[in-house]
Formats: sequence, structure tokens, C-alpha cells
Amino acid sequence: MALTLKHKEIVFGIGDKIKVHQRIKEGEKFRVAVFEGMVIKIRGEGDRKMFTVRRIGEATIGIERIFPVDLPSIEKIEVTKKGTRGVNRSKLYYTRSKSTKEIDKIYSRATRREKAKIKKASVKK
Repeated sequence: MALTLKHKEIVFGIGDKIKVHQRIKEGEKFRVAVFEGMVIKIRGEGDRKMFTVRRIGEATIGIERIFPVDLPSIEKIEVTKKGTRGVNRSKLYYTRSKSTKEIDKIYSRATRREKAKIKKASVKK
């Protein structure tokens, strides 16, 4: 049960919002499809390690994709927003039943907690 994962020098973890750039072949040409969402699960070991990304599509329908880490068609992964620091769970299944606003509240609470910790640390010095 890993909380973080490394892919081509980029480290991301559970709760991070990422963009996965995947090369897709259509006929004779290639195009790059981008899937953006939140990492809700990392599973497996070694060569079989996988991560699941969830995003909210049209009409508030949740879309999940499972990506193997060693998939050759993944060109790059960008971390757009760091997730909740100090996540205590390795699987964020509880976010499936939450709305986008509720998930944003979780992120804002986590950033407030971080700022408070930094402020406490600077006051003690």
C-alpha cells in the first residue's frame, strides 16, 4: 500500500490532481489524449504497479481509469495540484460519493492545517 509513486522522475501520490498524457494511435497517425483527475488508489508491486485516476465528467458522472505505471503509451504525467498532506488512507474511495464542492472543501481544510502548522513552527523559533 503505497502513498506515493514515481514515474520518470515525477513523484505523485494519493489525493494529487494530475494530468496523464497518453499517446493513442488512430489509423496511421498518433495523437495525445489528456486525462485529468485525482489519484484515488495505488496498488500492486514492481512491474505490476498501477494507479487509478478519477474525474467528474458531464452531468456529474464519475469516470475512473486505471493506468499501469510501465505503460509505454504514457508520455508524461503533470501534477497540477498537490493532494492532502499526510493522507492517512491508501485508498480514497469515500470521494466517490462526494460532490466536487465537498472535495474542494477537503483540499482547503488540508491547506489551512498546513498553514497553521507552519505558523506554529515559526512562532516557536
